[in-house]
Amino acid sequence: MQITASSSIPSTMQAMTLVGHGDIDMLQHTLNTAVPTPLDYQVLIKVSAAGVNNTDINTRTAWYSKSSANSKDASWSGQALTFPRIQGADVCGEIVAVGKHVDPQRIGQRVLIEPCITQVNGKQLASPWYFGSECDGGFAQYTSVDAVHAYAINSTLSDIELASFPCSYSTAENMLTKANVSQQERVLITGASGGVGSAAVQLAKARGAFVIAITSKEKREQLLSIGADQVIDRSDNLLTVLASNSVDVVIDLVAGKQWPQLLELLRPGGRYAVAGAIGGAMVNLDVRTLYLKDLSLFGCTVLQAGVFQALIKHIEQSNIKPLVAEVYALKDIPAAQASFSQKQHVGKIIIDIK
Repeated sequence: MQITASSSIPSTMQAMTLVGHGDIDMLQHTLNTAVPTPLDYQVLIKVSAAGVNNTDINTRTAWYSKSSANSKDASWSGQALTFPRIQGADVCGEIVAVGKHVDPQRIGQRVLIEPCITQVNGKQLASPWYFGSECDGGFAQYTSVDAVHAYAINSTLSDIELASFPCSYSTAENMLTKANVSQQERVLITGASGGVGSAAVQLAKARGAFVIAITSKEKREQLLSIGADQVIDRSDNLLTVLASNSVDVVIDLVAGKQWPQLLELLRPGGRYAVAGAIGGAMVNLDVRTLYLKDLSLFGCTVLQAGVFQALIKHIEQSNIKPLVAEVYALKDIPAAQASFSQKQHVGKIIIDIK
């Protein structure tokens, strides 16, 4: 295996490793984790910053399992995880080494990693992985990934700011793409103050949509400042504040008990896209609403072709702005995850790994 490197690369590194499903004590800070060796079609990235996501907490707590904790389906893909695992899907860093089938001129590029992994060492996966879930991610000083998933980025934003984009904004852009959101449509976004929600507000506004955001009263002004046209308190009855058949698209990250109201709000022919269920995964569906209104429902996990490249373009053209709520050191990821779980922030919590 031929590897081209920019300089001397250490054999070990600092990393935050997940040693099993459970509470925050399953996260262990290590000083001597082996630095990964890039395979033939991969690049080695020196990580500068990484973001915290729902996926990190959901994977750690086995939330994805549909049977019981620690079961074999407690991962993003429904497959058993192997431990220890380095989490972290949002990564900004610099390519410092490449495998033998990667252009050495890529060394030195500042990159963002596409978190939805479809290729490993040049081979297409039968079922996509999530970076930091089915493979090691960015909560470490170094990480490796296939070169096709490392996107060069040309921006004046800091590494910490750039690390706020990959997971949340690509998820939001994917939802808007699948729901085919267009100019002047009325788009309702639940969980609008979170990472994906606040990204969806900005990206929907960039498409020329009228954006209605659902959040807490305390975060109303912040949502208006990033482009929301109307903000609704999450405790309100949606059908009282808005009329039935008044929304073209619902971008849902919450689900939960209010879920039936979301379909009632949609106009005939409306579209519903979902990529989260922080309010509760089990909902009540009146199938008559679905078929009599000719609604389209989209589950959004795997990124559509071109979505991440579109996101890179949005960043480079300054169509969207980073929302960094808090910054923590690598060793303080347990505290960062605890803060994330309290849901008091707007935007992203970032880990500074420099």
